[in-house]
Amino acid sequence: MSGMEIWINPACSKCRSAISLLDAEGADYTVRRYLEDVPSADEIREVLTRLGLEPWDITRTQEAAAKELGLRDWPRDEASRDRWITALTEHPKLIQRPIITADDGTAVVGRTDEAVRDALSR
Repeated sequence: MSGMEIWINPACSKCRSAISLLDAEGADYTVRRYLEDVPSADEIREVLTRLGLEPWDITRTQEAAAKELGLRDWPRDEASRDRWITALTEHPKLIQRPIITADDGTAVVGRTDEAVRDALSR
């Protein structure tokens, strides 16, 4: 797999672990610090399509911002999808990490070594 982009928070141990594994495998990738270079709503929609997930599936509901917004009580349905996506763009800390996207149209949430290896094997 080549031409990958990995969305990371450098303070996250899972992100650092994923980067270490990518480096060990000699992967060709670019790093996107998504807290600084915040994904647009359209970029989040595209990643969700690639992942086959909904916005609530990649939302970190334990974050302070999630609690402040009351995300646990938000409906998880098609009518509420844009509301969730807006929350992710306005509060990028809520986005699960790391997310690895590839030029071939695939994506994974690389929270485990197995998931990162899955991305590498595509």
